[in-house]
Amino acid sequence: MADTREFDLILFGATGFVGKLTAAYLVGAAPDSARIALAGRSLDKLTAVRADLGPEAADWGLVVADSTDQAALDALAERTRVVVTTVGPYLRYGLPMVAACAKAGTHYADLTGEPLFVRDAIDGYHEQATSTGAKIVNSCGYDSVPSDLSVYQLYRSSVDDNTGELTDTTLVATLKGGVSGGTIDSGRAMMEAVAADSSKGSVLAHPYSLSPDKSMDPEVGRQTDQALARASAIDPSLDGWVSTFVMAAHNTKIVRRSNGLLGWVYGKNFRYREVMSAGSSPTAPLVAAGIAGGIVAGLAAGALLSRVSVGRKVLDRVLPKPGTGPSESARTSGWFKMKTFARTTSGAKYVATFAGTGDPGYQATAVLLGESGLSLAFDTDKQPELSGVLTPATAMGDALTERLRAAGMTIKVERA
Repeated sequence: MADTREFDLILFGATGFVGKLTAAYLVGAAPDSARIALAGRSLDKLTAVRADLGPEAADWGLVVADSTDQAALDALAERTRVVVTTVGPYLRYGLPMVAACAKAGTHYADLTGEPLFVRDAIDGYHEQATSTGAKIVNSCGYDSVPSDLSVYQLYRSSVDDNTGELTDTTLVATLKGGVSGGTIDSGRAMMEAVAADSSKGSVLAHPYSLSPDKSMDPEVGRQTDQALARASAIDPSLDGWVSTFVMAAHNTKIVRRSNGLLGWVYGKNFRYREVMSAGSSPTAPLVAAGIAGGIVAGLAAGALLSRVSVGRKVLDRVLPKPGTGPSESARTSGWFKMKTFARTTSGAKYVATFAGTGDPGYQATAVLLGESGLSLAFDTDKQPELSGVLTPATAMGDALTERLRAAGMTIKVERA
């Protein structure tokens, strides 16, 4: 992309909860020469956010645009090399920005955990983005950078060691963090979409629904995101129990899409799943069962209520509102550690560790998203040459890994 545009990076949704956190992170992380702008619907709110960021952001631009105004989004995309957007639920508000960036050849990063949105982006704009050279990169936060880069680095290690293709691979998540209204609203948007069109349910249920080539899907038997088992079944070094990880249904699809986009280099027998640690206390089996059952029951109840107007009103009253999130103390005290255990066709075993401090969905996500945007803007010569609707690993690979390590996150692979 020729360096003739006004800005290197525009942060769209800068006045929202995660948008403000991401803007604050960029103040300290962006190069002094970076040309950054904040974008949103209200000039007054944008001005206030910029003022709160301090003198380092005093020269940042302000761009007024609404997610429903395609002409304004087209103009925004044409002014910058990269758009980073926190405006969700993406299923409701995200596609016009994807369209603008695909058309303009502008790189793009979002935070979506919505498979239905990613599928729509692929179907609508992958070919155009490929032709213009745009990298449209979904899921650049806690969903799904740790998952995607962990498996990518496991693959790189297996290649370096010449130990064959990846086979059974399981991520075990341990974390402390909160849930925001925005996250809840994204789930609601998908439930409402399925209620309106039942065929969309297959996108949520099928493990390869984001695959770039359906005819190449591996035939490795049934794969499920539901879990309730002893952790030692994954690896003898693990104690306690594991249960269903709430973001597994999305993250696993992103990882499998990476495998497909890279030409199935992880392996045609690559089986991937994600679980969450329930601890090793005497009550751990009950905790694990409660988590697994609660997720299933919660999704079922939400889907049922989303089908009727009365049910949607009930959800409006009882669920957290969009734009809300954990307190500052909760964000700073949070943390996450993802350990991914892999085997290869030669029998070799590896474990990848991806860990960070701060609430994973918010404090850490601001780092993950911010560095993704900066990588797209400034690491072009270090990135894979792929374009189109991509994943973090296939768009940025080692370049993003290096940035996140420099930002204080632990990313390592060890041979077991």
